[in-house]
Amino acid sequence: QVQLVESGGGMVQAGGSLRLSCAASGRTFSSYHMGWFRQAPGKEREVVAHISSSGSRTYYADSMKGRNTISRDNAKNTVYLQMTSLKPEDTAVYYCAAAGRPLYSTNYHLLEGYNYWGQGTQVTVSS
Repeated sequence: QVQLVESGGGMVQAGGSLRLSCAASGRTFSSYHMGWFRQAPGKEREVVAHISSSGSRTYYADSMKGRNTISRDNAKNTVYLQMTSLKPEDTAVYYCAAAGRPLYSTNYHLLEGYNYWGQGTQVTVSS
């Protein structure tokens, strides 16, 4: 059982930056592979980034490639998403998710690969 709580969302102007945090419960956090997803109104939830349990491997979806960085601090049971050069089309609810076992890189985008989800945090980018 893992509890995930996102924070750091808000409203920013286009071109601005935000740092999202996801705090996880439990002493087994270091064994989980973590993903960031987002969902805009009327659209399906999509993967933004993924990081392996050790932090040695990262993945970024094309939608934000070059404009975001995923990282984790296992000592703090926290995963981060640093977003820069934000655009209005980045407006969405952002979720973090935990996977209890490794995922093939081709499956990072699959919702069913993740066992736990946070409640989401709203990111709004104004033009």
